[in-house]
Amino acid sequence: MNCRHCASELRLGFLDLGAAPPSNAYLHPEQLHAPELWFPLRLLVCETCWLVQTEDYAGREALFTENYAYFSSYSSTWLAHAARYVETMRERLRLGPQSCVVEVAANDGYLLQYVQAAGIPCYGIEPTASTARAARAKGIEILERFFDVALAEELARVGRQADLIVANNVLAHVPDINDFVVGFERLLKPQGIATFEFPHLLRMVQENQFDTAYHEHYSYLSLTAVQRIFAANGLTVFDVEQLPTHGGSLRVFAQRSDTGAHAQTSAVAAMLQTEATAGMTTPAFYRDFQGRAEKIKDDLLLFLIDAKRKGLKVAAYGAAAKGNTLLNFAGVRPDLLPYVVDKNPAKQGKYMPGSRIPIVDEARLKAHRPDLILILPWNLREEIVTQLTYVRQWGGKFVMAVPFLEII
Repeated sequence: MNCRHCASELRLGFLDLGAAPPSNAYLHPEQLHAPELWFPLRLLVCETCWLVQTEDYAGREALFTENYAYFSSYSSTWLAHAARYVETMRERLRLGPQSCVVEVAANDGYLLQYVQAAGIPCYGIEPTASTARAARAKGIEILERFFDVALAEELARVGRQADLIVANNVLAHVPDINDFVVGFERLLKPQGIATFEFPHLLRMVQENQFDTAYHEHYSYLSLTAVQRIFAANGLTVFDVEQLPTHGGSLRVFAQRSDTGAHAQTSAVAAMLQTEATAGMTTPAFYRDFQGRAEKIKDDLLLFLIDAKRKGLKVAAYGAAAKGNTLLNFAGVRPDLLPYVVDKNPAKQGKYMPGSRIPIVDEARLKAHRPDLILILPWNLREEIVTQLTYVRQWGGKFVMAVPFLEII
């Protein structure tokens, strides 16, 4: 396989999780009588541009289907993050009725609802029918398409260029990252800017976040790699911020290389130096991640087996994609984990892909009163513990598997 950015041959392995079904391919009851499609899940490192990437097995249409079940609005933490972002950008860019904001991968309108409420013209681009429908229900204009150069040029020709393009947690989700980035250069107004948020590869490695590997994540990103990809495709990075979201993310600010006027802040050089000091431009940085992932898998499996032998009642909370990676890598099935609770009605009544563990609503938790609750979306730990504080009334405890096994 060659690098999806620079076409160099990929030789350095980073993580091999065997095989798994697509992480958001939740099963309907009738699908339990049929086989599932599993793909190898292996990550490699480009030693030329340092882009970490999955081997290519599944196309985007197979992963982002019309029944896509990830809805951003079910996390109060994420909604608050979106609201703060909109207010900050409104002030920083002096956005108003004369402006245009576009969000690529607008999902269910979690962010554009705040743009719209501020009186700023906006529209979203979202390929999955389920989330696009939810956004339209909020009165938001959605183009139900995959974003690429062709769509960007089509929109630019009819005067729909943007002062601000928002791209939250989508840069990692595109198989053709060069075509995708060029699209931003074409859709931005001459002085427009784009912001990209993505989980930081540095934090993934430092905090053992191997469960963020799944087929929808074609790329695992550092500023080192992103700056090179952008420069090769018409964008210049001029600022970067560190965020606590998704276990530690970067927010990168970019402008058109030909017309952008923003001076580069010192934060860019500082972050590049941080990554270099950590060794992210050396093979050694990537070589021991596999062993740490296997330790997490082994510790969780032994813990669940021990709980079963002791007669303890166990449940999980949050039918997250990262949870599917963890459970399938560890080989956990309903005999060790009988159900997963989730707030999202689109997931309730379905089954986790691969493990086929049933997904239920919160009422099951209150009726079953488990002794141990495994939190799968560890990035929402505080939100979930606060939401389920009543579990303490019967002596229930929370368990984390990542970055290490921990009983809260």
